[in-house]
Amino acid sequence: MVVTSTGGGARPGFGARLSGRINLARAWGRILSGYRPTLSLEITKECPLRCPGCYAYEAAHLGGAGPLRELKDLRGQDLVARVLSLVRDTRPVYISIVGGEPLVRHRELSALLPKLSALHIPVQVVTSAVRPIPPEWRTIPGLHLSVSIDGLQPEHDARRAPATYERILRNISGHCITVHCTVTGPMARQPGSFEDFLVFWSARGEVRKIWFSLFTPQVGAGGDETLSFDERERVVRTLAALRRRFPKLDLQRRTLDAYLRPPSTPADCLFARTTTCVSADLRTPITPCQLGGDPDCSRCGCLASAGLKGLGDLRLGGLVPVRAVYAASERIGSLARTGRNGRGRSGPGA
Repeated sequence: MVVTSTGGGARPGFGARLSGRINLARAWGRILSGYRPTLSLEITKECPLRCPGCYAYEAAHLGGAGPLRELKDLRGQDLVARVLSLVRDTRPVYISIVGGEPLVRHRELSALLPKLSALHIPVQVVTSAVRPIPPEWRTIPGLHLSVSIDGLQPEHDARRAPATYERILRNISGHCITVHCTVTGPMARQPGSFEDFLVFWSARGEVRKIWFSLFTPQVGAGGDETLSFDERERVVRTLAALRRRFPKLDLQRRTLDAYLRPPSTPADCLFARTTTCVSADLRTPITPCQLGGDPDCSRCGCLASAGLKGLGDLRLGGLVPVRAVYAASERIGSLARTGRNGRGRSGPGA
């Protein structure tokens, strides 16, 4: 499912609104055909960062398939060819490329991204900007760059070195990016941190919009990164109050509300149900959602999950929830998928 969030930013132009509606229609068509419209790829197992609490490197991230670092990932033309094969099999209308650190495979991505653009598939690359973003990426239609920046400079640099503020500012120069901040306990507990963060990054010409998600722990996990329920409520209130002052802060009110009432299980999560997640060997599925392992849904802070929950709670004509329409569409798609698999066609998203 493709959602274009514009709630906290400037009103999008007609072209952007039309493009969003076309992608939404394409996504619904995929659901009715028995496909999941979003593909999330861990493009590599490699990452020079060692961030506390990183879900991708949790021991249980891939279940019985083993830790991410033990997978055999792909390189060169093998990687490009395998991704294109996955795209043919899963038929996504939106692709999210994560890691590891995607820029470790910048050469392969420089070959792959124009091919995906030629297929008219929007692609988001989620990066720490630990190395320079290739200048040729600036002209690739449909490419969106999301840079992970977790808090103000002292805390961020301590958590995410070598992807420090200094290096990020140098490596994003000339590009158009979205800043994505995952809120952890230390940021939530620091007075004024959200305003200071928004002042700094809103002033950067490279920044198109700013997103916030909340750290999502695994079941039973604690630690300094985890927010208490009271802290989650304070964060949501703070961000809601700051939306009017900072046009680049792109969080709809219903998305913020969903952070306080997240889906209770992956089966209730529209993001989990509409996304095919594949790990770095480009074969191993990630379940039950992009986070893998055993995420604590009661403390979920996933931006995509919250955004789609907000969409699912909307009522068409004031009567029928969008999630009910989705459920009916999914049942129709299940019949289409059964018929397709009966004819010998199968795949991760089929």
